[in-house]
Amino acid sequence: MANQQRLRFRQAHAPGATFLTYTPNGKKLITAGVDNFCRIFSTGSDDEPVTVDDVQENNTAIVAGNGFFIAGSEDGTVSKYSLETNKFEEILVRTSLPVRDVALSPDGNWIAVASEEIAVKVVNTKDMTQIQMLNDQTRAVKHVAFDSTGTRLALSCTDGSLYMYSLGSGPPEMIKKVDGMIKSLESTAEASSKVLWHPDGRAFATPTAGREIQVMSVSDWEKQRSFKTSHSQDITAAAWSPNGALLATTSSDLTLRLWDVKTQELLKTYDDMKATVLAMVWHPTENILSYTNNDGELYIHTDFVPTEHASLLAKSTQPAPFFHDPAEGRSGNATKQPTNGAELVLPERRARAGTPDSLDDLLGSDVMDDDAGDLQDFVVDDDNAGYAPALNGHGKRTNGHLPSLQSPKGKRRAYGSSFQPEIHEGFQPGSTPWRGNRRYLCVNLTGWVWTQSQEQTHHTVTVEFHDTEHHRRFHFTDPFRYDKACLNENGTLFSCQPSPGTPAMIYYRPHETWTTRTEWRTNLPTGETVTAIALSDSYIVATTSANYVRIYTLFGLPVRVYRQKASPAVTCAAWRDYVLTIGNGPVGGDGMCQLLYTIENVKRDEIYQCEDMVALTPNATLKSVFFSEEGDPYIYDSTGVLLTLMHWRTPGQARWVPMLDTRLLTRLASGNKTESYWPVAVANHSSGTPRFHCYILKGADKNPYWPQPVLSEFGFQIPLTSMSDKKAHDDVDEMDVSDDDDEDTGARRKSAAAQQTALEQSLILNSTLHAQLSSTLSHTRLTPHQKHRLTTLEVEIDKTLLQLLAQECLAGEDRGMKALEIVTLMRDANGKMLDLANKVATRYGREVLGEKIRELEERRLVGLDEEDEV
Repeated sequence: MANQQRLRFRQAHAPGATFLTYTPNGKKLITAGVDNFCRIFSTGSDDEPVTVDDVQENNTAIVAGNGFFIAGSEDGTVSKYSLETNKFEEILVRTSLPVRDVALSPDGNWIAVASEEIAVKVVNTKDMTQIQMLNDQTRAVKHVAFDSTGTRLALSCTDGSLYMYSLGSGPPEMIKKVDGMIKSLESTAEASSKVLWHPDGRAFATPTAGREIQVMSVSDWEKQRSFKTSHSQDITAAAWSPNGALLATTSSDLTLRLWDVKTQELLKTYDDMKATVLAMVWHPTENILSYTNNDGELYIHTDFVPTEHASLLAKSTQPAPFFHDPAEGRSGNATKQPTNGAELVLPERRARAGTPDSLDDLLGSDVMDDDAGDLQDFVVDDDNAGYAPALNGHGKRTNGHLPSLQSPKGKRRAYGSSFQPEIHEGFQPGSTPWRGNRRYLCVNLTGWVWTQSQEQTHHTVTVEFHDTEHHRRFHFTDPFRYDKACLNENGTLFSCQPSPGTPAMIYYRPHETWTTRTEWRTNLPTGETVTAIALSDSYIVATTSANYVRIYTLFGLPVRVYRQKASPAVTCAAWRDYVLTIGNGPVGGDGMCQLLYTIENVKRDEIYQCEDMVALTPNATLKSVFFSEEGDPYIYDSTGVLLTLMHWRTPGQARWVPMLDTRLLTRLASGNKTESYWPVAVANHSSGTPRFHCYILKGADKNPYWPQPVLSEFGFQIPLTSMSDKKAHDDVDEMDVSDDDDEDTGARRKSAAAQQTALEQSLILNSTLHAQLSSTLSHTRLTPHQKHRLTTLEVEIDKTLLQLLAQECLAGEDRGMKALEIVTLMRDANGKMLDLANKVATRYGREVLGEKIRELEERRLVGLDEEDEV
């Protein structure tokens, strides 16, 4: 039989604005109104309430702990009262203007006070002299609200903005200003703009100008689900249920509505309100909703949630209503990835297991519990060695003396436990995680693909191009909810994960064809999910949760299916006939699985590198992998380093070479900028030199978002020295300058050192690019541009060596051996460089060096190299 709902009405105060609060344990309900007293009601009792006198008139807010309550009034006083004696205790703080709202931290130690003053005061409830001032807002604050941890405080300002503060051990810090979410309201307005922190702590909601309840996540400050309340007037109060599964809203239209948070479905409407509800709170543990109105009345609504929905209230804390949970990985997948049709759970730190012969096991928990009180004083700390405090509730010594368990090196394994490595998360290159209801599926130099979630029904996919003359932007409705995409000049590739009754799918859509459009879809076997996809001019590649690598032609013909040795799969990339796959391999010294890569030519069915190591530093992760415009593999890791793979077409000869360390960029030398770089591609500049294309992300951002940032590019700079090293070198130069040296001499020495560093950087960079291009041209057909580029690099290397030779000759005769070493490195592509080197030595009067250079020239003329000498 359905529970009988009961609405208890009490005339708590004189007609006027009335407010209420529950104590955290739910035993007491306290009200405050326009008169000079407060009322204390006992939950479940019909007895007359206790009246607390000596209260200020025209109270505007009230909060409570288990042993006290605090009220704020229009005369600017915030007073504390005892629930044990029901008497006034003290005035915590005074404001020069009327108090409009107060909020109590979860631990009951701090009270935030919003008044018609601009500044908000945060006062310690046990020591009123401890006061913190929040004054970044420009106008008075209407509402204040602590989150469930007490470390964040939300201010609803009358200017229509939310101000989010971080409260810690140091001074308060404003961490975010949120515009366009709440309505600009006067501080005396009945309408509410109060922040409602969701019980799971990851999101909050506020009433909006459109009379909706809008949810926002605090991890990325993006709008999530909204409740379209259909209230005809402004919302005056709202409250989450204690477990966050239900939401109650009320409005000046005199209706009260109950919502299912997970589905945003309206469960029930109560339209018998007699006056506007100003405050509304749920009982902490029971199915009771209480509210007060602007007529001095208190309503206690027992069995508020109907029986058919009461099970929602009995659940544990429910997640906030997100479009997509920000806790998901960057690829949009959950933390659990299916492998071989089963779920692969990423490793967690295991709790310390009890020893097989522990005292608890031998005597039993009951015995230990009974004797716990007698054992507390068993050890006497008579030598101040700290033994006594180190005992736990079972009379055992705690593990406080052990090293930290933050890393495998400090971990002590329990008996019978097994080590579980950390597996690298799979990801799709060029994609971003969900922020709100949007995310990028693919970003490269061709264009970008992004998707937008439309509630729970479908997505909308948009494909845009940089070259709008050759390709037109298009979008389509996506009922399959594609979560990965690749884009190039020929077409766009998508994949989606399986859903109940529907397997995972791959979808390819060509841009232009000379026949009817030949787009196609193919399903994967049941239980198999897509880890990553790649698209080249010739093939389509997909790695899956079953550790299969599936390769198709552009028209959907399967040409390869094989199981990847390194598992679970992480990601893949493709260029022309080449496919690169990456998976988890053996465990490294940092406890993480090392990544292994394989490169193969699908057309020739040849494997160039098989299960070789991806060179990452300890505790670093892979952020992106792609082929450059010239067809060379590149990776970008979490430390901000871009690396390329040299000699990868020769088995066993490949090695990873750093081409750019973004931490050493000149723009960061001052230390005043906080920014990171999101990789997009490596492509040739108009001058023919390759450059790193990326998005610059400011502050703590890790992924690009809307509006799309401007694409930036940086030239390669192999890490040889840092700005700090250069400064130290300059300081040494200054110390080396003698008193007889003038300022011009010191300046020349510094200029020479800077020129030396620049020449060394140019030499190693051009040598690396030359070796890379030579390897490419030895396996592909030469184009006139590539041939010219190779010759240019050879000349540039010799010119750089010639300049370095001049530097050494200028430095003195004692640099002769290094100068000769530089000459031996010259390629002498045009047959003139050794002659020029001899002229440089002669110019600076280095006769011995000149003789050595002529001998080297003669040996090369007759075909004798140093390698031929015995």
